[in-house]
Amino acid sequence: MDLISELRWRGMFHDMMPGTDEHLRTNAPISGYIGFDPTAASLHIGNLATIMLLVHLQRAGHRPLALVGGATGMIGDPSGKSAERNLLDEETLRANQSGIKAQLEKFLDFTEGPTGALVVNNYDWFKDFGFLQFLREVGKHLTVNYMMAKDSVKRRISGNEDTGAEGISYTEFSYQLLQGYDFFHLYKNLGCTLQMGASDQWGNITTGTELIRRMTGGEGKAYALTGQLITKADGTKYGKSETGTVWLDPTMTSPYQFYQFFLNAADADVPRLIRVFTLMSQEEIEALEAEHAQAPHLRVLQKALAKDVTTRVHSAEAYEAALAASQVLFGGGALSSLDEATLLDVFAGVPHMEVPRAQLSELNAVTLLSEATNSVIFPSKGEAKKMIQAGGVSLNREKAGLEQQASEVPLLLDKYMVAQKGKKNYYLIKVV
Repeated sequence: MDLISELRWRGMFHDMMPGTDEHLRTNAPISGYIGFDPTAASLHIGNLATIMLLVHLQRAGHRPLALVGGATGMIGDPSGKSAERNLLDEETLRANQSGIKAQLEKFLDFTEGPTGALVVNNYDWFKDFGFLQFLREVGKHLTVNYMMAKDSVKRRISGNEDTGAEGISYTEFSYQLLQGYDFFHLYKNLGCTLQMGASDQWGNITTGTELIRRMTGGEGKAYALTGQLITKADGTKYGKSETGTVWLDPTMTSPYQFYQFFLNAADADVPRLIRVFTLMSQEEIEALEAEHAQAPHLRVLQKALAKDVTTRVHSAEAYEAALAASQVLFGGGALSSLDEATLLDVFAGVPHMEVPRAQLSELNAVTLLSEATNSVIFPSKGEAKKMIQAGGVSLNREKAGLEQQASEVPLLLDKYMVAQKGKKNYYLIKVV
């Protein structure tokens, strides 16, 4: 597989240094790396786009290196930031690094061999590197003028009108020098000749190629390749849902929420997303697009995207559970099949209310759905009675009756009722 051609048709290619394409084609296998910031316990789907760069690098017959920035994570990259980052302690960073490595192992082949992936941590070579030694051996090779010319630095020095942030600390100013040395260290010790990243990393990456050139007396040659930032059709950043960042860790974003995020992708966005986040061939994707165009309401592209990514990030079992949960809400599946975590996920966006268990025997369906739930479901007993008589109300998917006692409704997990009013209005009642 030709890496550059593959990235181009997938819409993942942004830029590269002259000679990169030839270097990849004539020196296989080469080693290329991407750095990952360990300031959170998990990677997110924005990171997944750069992980896919490493996946394609390995599929093209090269060796991917994933650098977890244990040292640089203590400082913070100013690229794309308007304010100083909070610094984390070493223990937190170590825990985050462990989680990130486990996630990377789901995507890359780490078996030994010339193309086997490797995870490295820059704390390992920075922890014993003295400040004066670093200035003498590394800092002298780059001028302040060169470093200030980078866009990420210029934006911060000129300030930010939206946030009022102004200036950049020496700590963050030094970041590009540290990242540049990472590249030199990997070049010298692991023969790494390529650094990749998102397009906003171009300045940091080229600092590394320049540092390699200068620290080797002009003999060293290294290359840079960047991928497109993933944005929506309207130009806004892709990767956040209404509830926040979409993480790869199932305890931070559940498989159901993860699946729903991709399932709800807009028609204008999904052709690009399926190229970036899956390994489907061009022929497979174009066939799905043709099928989708015939009946967009069936969301063929979104379903294929959500299935593929959920399965690879989580598991086939997690995908099946997420699919079953979706069918419960939208397809009339059995509520009793859901565990508590999934039930709460499925109904996270609906009104929640509580009813004392001791009151159940005193309530019928009418009073339960009006007075006992603070008139959230129905503002009055009269309105509740009218809609129950019309057959428009159900409790745990069974039609509610006027004389039905609340205590007669079989509780889900011995403490929940799902009330449904009409076709689309759901409410979760917890018996406490």
